Amino acid sequence: MEDPGGVALTFDDGPDPEGTPAVLAALEARDAKATFFVCGEQVERSPALAAEIVAAGHSAAIHGYRHRNVLRLAPRTFVDDLERGIAAIEDTVGLRPELYRPPYGILSFPGMVEVTVRGLRTLLWSRWAHDWRADRSAAEIAAEATEDLTGGDVLLLHDADHYSERGCWRGTVEAIPAILEAIEAAGLRPVAA
Repeated sequence: MEDPGGVALTFDDGPDPEGTPAVLAALEARDAKATFFVCGEQVERSPALAAEIVAAGHSAAIHGYRHRNVLRLAPRTFVDDLERGIAAIEDTVGLRPELYRPPYGILSFPGMVEVTVRGLRTLLWSRWAHDWRADRSAAEIAAEATEDLTGGDVLLLHDADHYSERGCWRGTVEAIPAILEAIEAAGLRPVAA
């Protein structure tokens, strides 16, 4: 991330009919913006919710059409998945995504080339909170995500449980106020990536 005074809030795997509205409400309560790395198949299941993300001033980025380890995909299958995911976002929200995050943070060199050819920048993360596990408390999530924050950090969080433990997004939603407070206490500001 290029903003030395900002900490990017990013949410993966949505949109989700329960988790995403709760995350959006928590962000709105603090006037914070984020980037949502959405999956095309979830965008197609909840198109109004995907549009709501963008209407609220957040960024929609691509996390693939389906949430699969790209190293296990044939090159053509990876390209088809990527293009189908881009199309789902573009057709639903009217904007072409600029950022890509591969599921599990894994991407091959040929995959990087395909992503770049399509005008996307890959963005991983510098901090996470293992919030895809349902047994993580809000305090644990906030503490791990914000330990020794520095400008330019990218926080990986989740607004959905489609590909992880059921209900895990609840701890994330509860952690958002403490995460935002920690960012501000470090003299930084929350930003979209």
